[in-house]
Amino acid sequence: MQNLSNIGVIRELLSRHGFSFSKQLGQNFLVNPSVCPRMAEFSHAGPQVGMIEIGPGIGVLTRELSARAKKVVAIELDERLFPLLKETLGDCPNIKLIHADAMKVDFSALIREEFGGEEGQSPPRVALAANLPYYITSPLIMRLLESRLPLEALTVMVQKEAAGRLCAEPGTRAAGAVSLAVRYYSEPEILFGVSRGSFLPAPSVDSAVIRLSIRREPPISVHSEKALFSLIRAAFSQRRKTLGNALCSGLQREKSFILQQMAACGIAENARAESLSLSQFGALADALQSGEEDRN
Repeated sequence: MQNLSNIGVIRELLSRHGFSFSKQLGQNFLVNPSVCPRMAEFSHAGPQVGMIEIGPGIGVLTRELSARAKKVVAIELDERLFPLLKETLGDCPNIKLIHADAMKVDFSALIREEFGGEEGQSPPRVALAANLPYYITSPLIMRLLESRLPLEALTVMVQKEAAGRLCAEPGTRAAGAVSLAVRYYSEPEILFGVSRGSFLPAPSVDSAVIRLSIRREPPISVHSEKALFSLIRAAFSQRRKTLGNALCSGLQREKSFILQQMAACGIAENARAESLSLSQFGALADALQSGEEDRN
């Protein structure tokens, strides 16, 4: 098989198929030979594991997953890449290519159809890997997490800044609404950095590979997940304000009522959103909901 990490080989392949990079799709193909093997090793790929890949590009990571996993289903939006992929992956019988937009795919149905176990057997083991373009990073990750899919882990390459935001510890300045949501559904970790020179064409920023190990149960118990995430979004929507002022505006509640519930949860009146832990947000969401019920 041709060396898909060799820039000369890649350029010849792309030229022969008349392919040009799309800025709109955020296309940057990996040319660093060490990245995809490491990513595949971290991805949970194994002889009994099915893998979903989003955005295979020319198939470098796809081949690494194929060598380790039981089956790989690769979802690609750009149909111009399919002739290239048929050439680069033609000797890998356990790979299935699907032309689709990952933001519109019914992943529950896909997992059931492509990896569903026999009746009476234990559920199939499935994980996901992807080199994600910036413009869909957070929306796609949250869609996958909120769908509560039967996945073991999401191992994805994202821009370095996005990696820091997604994996930020609650209660730190780097944390935001997405950090809390990611932490609720998974155990996130930054695995390793990837320099901008590892791609063709080279992007203007560095990247990082992160792994979100899916939780079987959330780390906290709340009366209403909807209320919890409404609270978190409101808290971080005006993060320069104190928590009380941000919630007063974001939740359309009287400030005195909000401060009363904050005090009941042991949260200081001058606290800001980034200072709260996930459990504190959970306690406050429950307190606000209970307080509203008592008033009605």
